[in-house]
Amino acid sequence: MQSENPLLADFVKLLNSAAGTMAGVGREAGEAMRERAKQAFGGLDFVTREEFDAVKDLAAAAREEIETLKARIADLEQAAKPQ
Repeated sequence: MQSENPLLADFVKLLNSAAGTMAGVGREAGEAMRERAKQAFGGLDFVTREEFDAVKDLAAAAREEIETLKARIADLEQAAKPQ
Protein backbone atom coordinates (compact mmCIF):
# COMPACT_ATOMS: atom_id res chain seq x y z
CA MET A 1 0.00 0.00 0.00
CA GLN A 2 1.07 3.48 -0.71
CA SER A 3 0.86 6.05 1.98
CA GLU A 4 -0.67 9.33 0.91
CA ASN A 5 1.29 12.44 1.64
CA PRO A 6 -1.19 15.05 2.94
CA LEU A 7 1.02 17.92 1.81
CA LEU A 8 1.19 16.54 -1.73
CA ALA A 9 -2.58 15.87 -1.75
CA ASP A 10 -3.27 19.47 -0.66
CA PHE A 11 -0.93 20.78 -3.33
CA VAL A 12 -2.68 18.75 -6.02
CA LYS A 13 -6.08 20.02 -4.82
CA LEU A 14 -4.74 23.58 -4.95
CA LEU A 15 -3.49 23.10 -8.52
CA ASN A 16 -6.83 21.61 -9.59
CA SER A 17 -8.67 24.54 -8.06
CA ALA A 18 -6.34 27.03 -9.75
CA ALA A 19 -6.84 25.32 -13.11
CA GLY A 20 -10.62 25.45 -12.71
CA THR A 21 -10.46 29.10 -11.74
CA MET A 22 -8.29 29.97 -14.72
CA ALA A 23 -10.65 28.15 -17.07
CA GLY A 24 -13.56 30.13 -15.62
CA VAL A 25 -11.67 33.39 -16.00
CA GLY A 26 -10.92 32.52 -19.61
CA ARG A 27 -14.58 31.79 -20.35
CA GLU A 28 -15.69 35.04 -18.71
CA ALA A 29 -13.08 37.02 -20.64
CA GLY A 30 -14.29 35.49 -23.91
CA GLU A 31 -17.90 36.28 -23.11
CA ALA A 32 -17.01 39.86 -22.14
CA MET A 33 -15.08 40.31 -25.38
CA ARG A 34 -18.00 38.96 -27.42
CA GLU A 35 -20.38 41.32 -25.63
CA ARG A 36 -18.13 44.32 -26.31
CA ALA A 37 -17.87 43.35 -29.97
CA LYS A 38 -21.68 43.15 -30.19
CA GLN A 39 -21.93 46.62 -28.68
CA ALA A 40 -19.26 48.05 -30.97
CA PHE A 41 -20.64 46.56 -34.17
CA GLY A 42 -24.31 46.69 -33.18
CA GLY A 43 -24.77 50.24 -34.45
CA LEU A 44 -23.24 49.53 -37.85
CA ASP A 45 -25.52 48.82 -40.75
CA PHE A 46 -24.45 45.50 -42.25
CA VAL A 47 -26.28 43.72 -45.05
CA THR A 48 -26.99 40.03 -45.22
CA ARG A 49 -25.36 37.83 -47.83
CA GLU A 50 -28.72 37.38 -49.56
CA GLU A 51 -29.22 41.15 -49.84
CA PHE A 52 -25.69 41.59 -51.19
CA ASP A 53 -26.17 38.87 -53.80
CA ALA A 54 -29.52 40.35 -54.87
CA VAL A 55 -28.00 43.81 -55.42
CA LYS A 56 -25.03 42.26 -57.20
CA ASP A 57 -27.42 40.46 -59.59
CA LEU A 58 -29.34 43.70 -60.20
CA ALA A 59 -26.11 45.54 -61.00
CA ALA A 60 -25.05 42.82 -63.46
CA ALA A 61 -28.44 43.00 -65.19
CA ALA A 62 -28.20 46.79 -65.36
CA ARG A 63 -24.73 46.57 -66.92
CA GLU A 64 -26.01 44.15 -69.57
CA GLU A 65 -28.93 46.44 -70.36
CA ILE A 66 -26.59 49.43 -70.65
CA GLU A 67 -24.40 47.55 -73.12
CA THR A 68 -27.48 46.59 -75.16
CA LEU A 69 -28.70 50.20 -75.18
CA LYS A 70 -25.26 51.51 -76.17
CA ALA A 71 -25.19 49.15 -79.12
CA ARG A 72 -28.72 50.18 -80.11
CA ILE A 73 -27.83 53.89 -79.91
CA ALA A 74 -24.74 53.29 -82.05
CA ASP A 75 -26.89 51.51 -84.65
CA LEU A 76 -29.45 54.34 -84.64
CA GLU A 77 -26.72 56.98 -84.97
CA GLN A 78 -25.20 55.06 -87.86
CA ALA A 79 -28.59 54.83 -89.56
CA ALA A 80 -29.29 58.54 -89.03
CA LYS A 81 -26.04 59.71 -90.65
CA PRO A 82 -26.62 61.30 -94.04
CA GLN A 83 -24.98 59.34 -96.87
